[in-house]
Amino acid sequence: MKSTRKKAYYSISAVAEMFSVHQQTIRLYEKQGLISPKRSEGNTRLFSQEDVDRLDEIIYLTHKLGINLAGVEMILKLKKQMKKMQKDMNKLFENTQDQLQQEAEKSIQTVKSSVKELVQLQQENETPATPTTSEQYTFDVDNWDIEYDDQD
Repeated sequence: MKSTRKKAYYSISAVAEMFSVHQQTIRLYEKQGLISPKRSEGNTRLFSQEDVDRLDEIIYLTHKLGINLAGVEMILKLKKQMKKMQKDMNKLFENTQDQLQQEAEKSIQTVKSSVKELVQLQQENETPATPTTSEQYTFDVDNWDIEYDDQD
């Protein structure tokens, strides 16, 4: 069952107090395109938790590390690109893992099938002079566990 909780929004004065910065500083960050708070019908800025988190990062970069706004903008863009690249790499890795698993399963089935054929051929080619027992050629190939060594 999905939660129907409403998202909390903060006013610019509450956010400015949270970070001990002037409201004009927050407006400047918005003007620079670093944040994009929602607007109410009365055009009041409404800051979501995501906006607050982003502001926290911006304020850390500007006030604590002394990075200018152009640098902050570049850092945020690069961070977004890195996140996308990581997501793409994870998806590629998962797809490759799936393909490897499928290939391994195909190989196991091929080996099992080949062993069954070899046993059958060997049984057909047995000479009557050679004593045979049914146990001699009984292989439970379907339950074989094949292990692979990881090669680095």
